[in-house]
Amino acid sequence: MSYCFDLAGKRAFVSGGSRGLGREMALALAEGGADIVLVARGSEALNMTAQDIRGFGREVWTYEADFGDPDAVEALCVRVLDDVGSLDIAINNVGGRRVNVPTEELDLATWRQLLDLNLTATFVCSRAFGAAMIEAGRGGRIINVASINGLVPGRGIGGRHYEAAKSAVIQFTRTLAVDWAQHGITANAICPGIFETEPNRKWKATHPEVIDRIVADIPMGRMGDPREIGALAVYLASDAARFMTGATLIIDGGQTCR
Repeated sequence: MSYCFDLAGKRAFVSGGSRGLGREMALALAEGGADIVLVARGSEALNMTAQDIRGFGREVWTYEADFGDPDAVEALCVRVLDDVGSLDIAINNVGGRRVNVPTEELDLATWRQLLDLNLTATFVCSRAFGAAMIEAGRGGRIINVASINGLVPGRGIGGRHYEAAKSAVIQFTRTLAVDWAQHGITANAICPGIFETEPNRKWKATHPEVIDRIVADIPMGRMGDPREIGALAVYLASDAARFMTGATLIIDGGQTCR
């Protein structure tokens, strides 16, 4: 591995890291040399992913948290910084549409809860870990996982809190890039299209017409393999991307080209 992609000695936080895109980004960073702070809702998958990371000879810390509760996320960040110390890389990956409800029928409580999950949690973690990076004086990397639906609305699906939140994540990431460049901290957003994650497999089972319609719009003709996002995370976390900040990187099989 080229030295510029070497993450040896780095410590990385990955939320939603037990499954899907989060798991693959965590494994890729560990393969690149980073120790991993892995956060997800409690499950066997969290322990299995932690064990896989240890298989690379890396240290791993695991935490359980509800990212739909901002107070719980804030408490988690305090625990992580107390246990692990300042981080070098923070990947804010937790999120999801979760409901397929038209705007005219979406209740306020659900709107607020899912905005907290998809946006507020990213703010809370970025604020806490960014402040620690500034204090440590070593620079750092913030990588926020948004969505192509932060750029273009999904078709034939409800739950528009998702588009609203992911669009805000993209712009919030740009503000971090501007504000923290002076501290050697980069901030970039990844906008995935549809990947074959567990939630999307469930959507496929329960709403096959939605998934089929999305895949029909992808020039490559398929959903992404979660492993395909890992290399992008390593790039953004590494010295190879030290001059890239405020960028929005789309990985969608060409879907947004149409």
